[in-house]
Amino acid sequence: MTERVISAGDVKLWSQGFGDPADPALLLIMGGNLSAYGWPDEFVQRLADGGLYVIRYDHRDTGRSTFRDYQQHPYTYDDMAADAVAVLDGWGLAAAHVVGMSMGTSLAQVMVLNHPDRVRGMTLMLGGALDTDFGAAIEAAFRGEALVNNLPVPTARFLELLNHAQQPATDRESMLVKQVGKWRLLNGDGIPFDEEEYRRWEERAMDHAGTWEEPVTHYLVGLPPLSRGAELAGVKVPTLVIQAPNDPAAPPPHGRHLAGLIPDARLAEVPGMGHALPTSVHEPLAELIIAHTLTS
Repeated sequence: MTERVISAGDVKLWSQGFGDPADPALLLIMGGNLSAYGWPDEFVQRLADGGLYVIRYDHRDTGRSTFRDYQQHPYTYDDMAADAVAVLDGWGLAAAHVVGMSMGTSLAQVMVLNHPDRVRGMTLMLGGALDTDFGAAIEAAFRGEALVNNLPVPTARFLELLNHAQQPATDRESMLVKQVGKWRLLNGDGIPFDEEEYRRWEERAMDHAGTWEEPVTHYLVGLPPLSRGAELAGVKVPTLVIQAPNDPAAPPPHGRHLAGLIPDARLAEVPGMGHALPTSVHEPLAELIIAHTLTS
């Protein structure tokens, strides 16, 4: 594996490549407030072993990328999608297949709309369509409502997570406990939870970033306009949407709704999966991504 620090305007983005540069390129776009290490090493290596040239990177305000005061240096999803394009530039790639998870699913959609020539294909997972107002859905969930625009709101487990996020952490150990508790809620009940596995991954992410403190800036970034959802009808790249049956943030049929907005998009499910990447889903998930990428 190799590392590169990429310039995206006045922001520096840390990135890492796995595999053979002669293989089809795959850019991994992680969710909000998570660094590249949100993609477990073992999962990334499995994708590379499957014949892909895999690149992961730290979003701005995570990991080893640039941190700045958001009020003095605000940015948008358009800017973060442009960051992903800058990473491709930094690795000398004219275009790549893209995998987006959670917030990364939204960023991948913005990327393909704003920079269609840079995206060969997409895998979108554990997220929703650009026409979905998740802020309104969370508010509705707290009011006890079940649907917003005929789509389910986040589950009670997700609301518990929001309360859990308010718990203070004062040192590395208390933050590890807090983060493992977060992943327990996101993992869901469909797959057994391995506390030691998540603790190890969180320790790796902290060591990578050089701090135990949790990034939070992405909570301040406003969502793209809901009107952009209509633009997905013009997407021309092969798209796979992966829906997790136990996702507390974007429960089914959010994935089906997203797939329905993109011409010829395919929908798949990973049995038992929640809003997380435990080892038990690595193999079926990698098989779906590899097959889609190599045949697109």
